[in-house]
Amino acid sequence: MNVKKQDSRQNAKKTTPDWYYEAEMGVNRVAGVDEAGRGPLAGPVVAAAVILDTANIPDGLNDSKKLSANKREALFDIIMACAAVGIGMAEPEEIDRINILHATMCAMQRAVANLPNPPDAILIDGNRCPDFTIPAQAIVKGDAKSLSIAAASIIAKTMRDRLMRGADHRFPGYGHSGHKGYPTKAHREALMELGASPIHRRSYAPVRDALS
Repeated sequence: MNVKKQDSRQNAKKTTPDWYYEAEMGVNRVAGVDEAGRGPLAGPVVAAAVILDTANIPDGLNDSKKLSANKREALFDIIMACAAVGIGMAEPEEIDRINILHATMCAMQRAVANLPNPPDAILIDGNRCPDFTIPAQAIVKGDAKSLSIAAASIIAKTMRDRLMRGADHRFPGYGHSGHKGYPTKAHREALMELGASPIHRRSYAPVRDALS
């Protein structure tokens, strides 16, 4: 895919991510950062940082929520093969200790720190940035606007889904392969029947209710 800078008016009309925000940063190595798993009752929050190669950007990058699971899985392998990727996590115990917002910021910092080489600038999905020593910009709905953030959203979502499928084997009965830890009716019913597992977030109200 060829990439080019577009003016803000063109960018506002875009329905798929492009390279506008990366070009605006005015540096070579821009990392897009996104997370998955703020809302679930169980499992970690997972963040990813991705620095795309402008000469080898995969086709089909988009907000992970707009892609099928099969498409995300295919793009995950492609991104891992052609881009610089860092992954960071915060486990349930940390989420309970410092709250989900601060845990998410920590996971994003770890993802950037785990890149093979440090970026020159960072684009974050959302309305706030963790503390970084290099330029960083938060973009609301950035996973639908920036190719780098879209790539990060695919990595974070796919990695977390894989972890939750693994958790389903370790903690059977909760249905983690299906709901991925989100508070569905079936998950809430399993919580009330089985109680909390080691990967449940005890600071979240439905888990507290099951414990009590």
